[in-house]
Amino acid sequence: MSLKIAIQGIKGSNHHQVAKDYFGNDIELVECLSFDALVDRLLSKEADQGVMAIENSIAGSIIPNYALINRNDLHIIGEYYLNIHHNLMMLKGQKIEDITEVSSHPMALLQCKEYFRQYPHIKLVEDVDTAETAKRIQEQKLKHVAAIAPNVAAELYGLDIVANDIQTIQNNATRFIIVKTKNNVLPEAEITKASLRFITDHKRGSLAAVLNVMSDCRLNLTKIQSLPVIETPWKYSFFVDVTFTDYADFTKAKSLLNIMAEDFKVLGEYKNVRQ
Repeated sequence: MSLKIAIQGIKGSNHHQVAKDYFGNDIELVECLSFDALVDRLLSKEADQGVMAIENSIAGSIIPNYALINRNDLHIIGEYYLNIHHNLMMLKGQKIEDITEVSSHPMALLQCKEYFRQYPHIKLVEDVDTAETAKRIQEQKLKHVAAIAPNVAAELYGLDIVANDIQTIQNNATRFIIVKTKNNVLPEAEITKASLRFITDHKRGSLAAVLNVMSDCRLNLTKIQSLPVIETPWKYSFFVDVTFTDYADFTKAKSLLNIMAEDFKVLGEYKNVRQ
């Protein structure tokens, strides 16, 4: 039986590409138009695993997704880095001069903002997904409207690409995480990365003390993100990613952090794909 993989977006989106690259073609795609809907599909067991974008090399972190993972007790079981290529596409026969409106996901618009400075008359409209806009253009035969989407969307929905790679920075990559409701236990020898969440005391040096423990235990901090604790104004939780070569070092750090930090939680233990 094929794995049911929930993605944010529809066929032709970057999430769809990651699902294919990570799991192969023998999957059943569960399309979701929001990350909240993706989580709901996992919790209701309508999907086995989910693909979720978590950060982009240009636009930064997708902060609400950290809260979604924590609040719903999801487990991160893997990661995947995708080089992003944003292409401008329209109905066949249309030219770039015909465009009056470009519709796409807010992150895609943000990453291509500089390109549209040369076209001040074009209205940029936020939409739920890159590929969904491409699909709608084809279904409704929308003239004068363009989508920003991956190559695969143009192929799926029969659109012409009128401009390739319009992202501001050509070296543009997004990190995706693979999530599920139960932990995927890998052999300890294969675990070289972990995602953690904790709260520190509101005292001077509290965060520094925690970071020192990580350093002393030979963990390499690759990501740190703070998020307000909604129930307690001016209190912050920290989401961090760490890498390591010896799982024993991580085990030692976990036992110390469990004592030192408040609400310490391991969100996932998995393989570091960027060595």
